[in-house]
Amino acid sequence: MRRLWTVAGLPIVSILLGLVVGAFVILGSELLLPDHEFSWTLPITAYAALIEGSIGSFGAIVNTLVATVPLVLAGLSVALGFKAGLFNIGAQGQFLMGALGAVAAGVIVADQPPIVAIPVAMAAGMLAGAAWGFIPGILKAVSGAHEVVTTIMLNYIAISILAWAVSGPLKVPGSPSPITNDVGNAAFPIVIGDNGHMGILIALGMVVIVSWLLNRTTLGFEIRTVGANPDAARYAGMRPRTLIVLTMSMCGLLAGLAGTSIVLGVTHSMTSSFGTTVGFDAIAVALLARSNPYGIIFSGLLFGAMRAGATLMQIEAGIAPELIDVIQATILLFLVAAPVLQRVLRLRGVSGGLGATETITRSYGREAVS
Repeated sequence: MRRLWTVAGLPIVSILLGLVVGAFVILGSELLLPDHEFSWTLPITAYAALIEGSIGSFGAIVNTLVATVPLVLAGLSVALGFKAGLFNIGAQGQFLMGALGAVAAGVIVADQPPIVAIPVAMAAGMLAGAAWGFIPGILKAVSGAHEVVTTIMLNYIAISILAWAVSGPLKVPGSPSPITNDVGNAAFPIVIGDNGHMGILIALGMVVIVSWLLNRTTLGFEIRTVGANPDAARYAGMRPRTLIVLTMSMCGLLAGLAGTSIVLGVTHSMTSSFGTTVGFDAIAVALLARSNPYGIIFSGLLFGAMRAGATLMQIEAGIAPELIDVIQATILLFLVAAPVLQRVLRLRGVSGGLGATETITRSYGREAVS
């Protein structure tokens, strides 16, 4: 229990404080509404509805699992980058390109047997995401361009490419609005409940694979070494440039698979305005889990439960779903402000460092791979 508190104490405290801040936001919004009866118990009503909407029934649990899948996959993408000392803030762009690649291939093979169509669409999505991760990786390796800057720019480029593709070559002929054809047989089969698709199993499998890669392979050891100290890695005969390109490509592959899971598992088609906050939520998911692949399952479930229960919270308590964004951002703020939090609350025996970001702050502004 002491070891568990050391590792998970700060995330737990950050979550609780995030919920407290959310309660004050709810009460504050009540005060601003004209001709509205103020209720001190509204936060309790809202959170009760949030819990009921996420785990209150079998269907709610399945919805939570479905919402968790892309968060886990994108969270793995960000966490893998953290292990190599890279801040993959471009998970959103890689997510979108993966979704675009999956829908493009899925439409082409829509009439093929599922055993053929599904792997082809998945491969296309993962390759598209990997290609979008390769670009900032090679730029950093060759010129030292920091991945935070290049991935942010690539996020906007990905949005424009997606809008062009769906409004142009992928648009259904004669459709009044930009939308692609259905992926048909490339859609993930349902494995649980009414909408629990195969992506749930894929996400769990990727957690195991990434954990094995980082902790049981030579490549994983080299990735962690480069993240901890690029100079020491180079002195030991490793190749930081190659590892950075490879790691960013793998990050893109995982984020692309997250986008693929939504297209093949949920929407089955794509509009020109397709997009979610999954790529950015993944940063909070990875930080909350301290970049531990298995920890990402729990942080992904937490954020997925919030997303799944937001609708019922709005119906029963009248609280806008945007409150979830406020809570998630507040949790992230408390995680980043760990030293202040430890001093103010006098948390003892709690590991306060976010080891994932330490090498980022050390390397930012200089070429760490020369």
